[in-house]
Amino acid sequence: MLKFRLALMNFLEFAVWGAYLTSMGTYLVNIGMVQQIGLFYAMQGIVSIFMPAIMGIIADRWVPAQRLLGLCHLVAGLFMFSAAYYANSAGASTDFAVLFSLYSLSVAFYMPTLALSNSVAYSALTNAGLDTVKAFPPIRVFGTIGFICTMWAVDLMGFQASHYQFVTSGIVGIVLFLYTFSLPSCAVSNDNSKKSIVDAFGLRAFTLFRQKKMAIFFIFSMMLGVSLQITNGFANPFITSFKAIPEYADTFGVQHANILISLSQMSETLCILLIPFFMKRFGIKNVMLIAMFAWVLRFALFGLGNPGSGVWMFVLSMIVYGVAFDFFNISGSLFVDNTTDHKLRSSAQGLFMLMTNGIGATIGTLAAQAIVNAHTVDGVTDWQPCWFIFAAYALVVGVAFALCFRPKSV
Repeated sequence: MLKFRLALMNFLEFAVWGAYLTSMGTYLVNIGMVQQIGLFYAMQGIVSIFMPAIMGIIADRWVPAQRLLGLCHLVAGLFMFSAAYYANSAGASTDFAVLFSLYSLSVAFYMPTLALSNSVAYSALTNAGLDTVKAFPPIRVFGTIGFICTMWAVDLMGFQASHYQFVTSGIVGIVLFLYTFSLPSCAVSNDNSKKSIVDAFGLRAFTLFRQKKMAIFFIFSMMLGVSLQITNGFANPFITSFKAIPEYADTFGVQHANILISLSQMSETLCILLIPFFMKRFGIKNVMLIAMFAWVLRFALFGLGNPGSGVWMFVLSMIVYGVAFDFFNISGSLFVDNTTDHKLRSSAQGLFMLMTNGIGATIGTLAAQAIVNAHTVDGVTDWQPCWFIFAAYALVVGVAFALCFRPKSV
């Protein structure tokens, strides 16, 4: 019963995100904000630099994690409703500053919940005497299923190009807020000793940069993190842009881009299961290299494919995404865990996420937006060179990583 409750929590947690993450770009194109797509997606990385740390301190010291999880979703959901209400009222005259501000406030309270939901699950499983390493992954898979479900719902209800995707996200967020009242309670720390700002924010992990091996690893983590949000922001607008070409206008991919893209998340669930075999067979460095070169394929296949006779390239790109995303994130996390002092492991994991999903992803989305803008004339984007530029970047990072990163065990 506990596992079911936690699985449902994860389902709702990621369903909130899936409602808009892959389709928001198409909505922004529809309201004339194609040049601001990168800013919307970059905001997720910007708030991830500081908000999870702040909420983590609050959960550790004052507010139980499950209660703070609910409160964050309540606030995020209300701001998402506000963004949808404003967009509905403003219509064609939607102002970027207002919409972006409301969206940013929602995201600022949503992003910390990714870590808070993990804390709730780990706490509940530990208190129940269960092995988190064995028990948590099957529970976490339901998060990906929830993400896929709202992707499909937004697609099938015709919300990909409208603000109703924000309404969908807000509704699920409020449902999760109510559901958190049924979750097991998490303890807060009784340690009243004063901690330095360095310790409170987990900044002690930055001392790892003194080690050449770790410095190289974290720098490359940031460089690879550049690739993480590019397809979330631009894949849907790219695929739906083919509607302007008569021979592709009625193809399944153009009509249901979100469903096509959801193959990426399906691939994730399978690739997670393959990681133990690949880690044992090839070692950490080679598994991370596989992920890096998978990003090259991910982008190049977008550049070569189309929704008609070339749709198989899109499908292959979606399948490759599971390798590209999971192989680096999970193997990288294991590398950090196995090579850092146990006193620094938690903050080192936070540093890994900061470098990839925070700094790296922010730089990546803004840079990708600049590239897309440079190849856009009169509202029409020449997408192929954009994808090839992204692929070339991933290739350079992969080759440099192979040459520079040399852990003792590969």
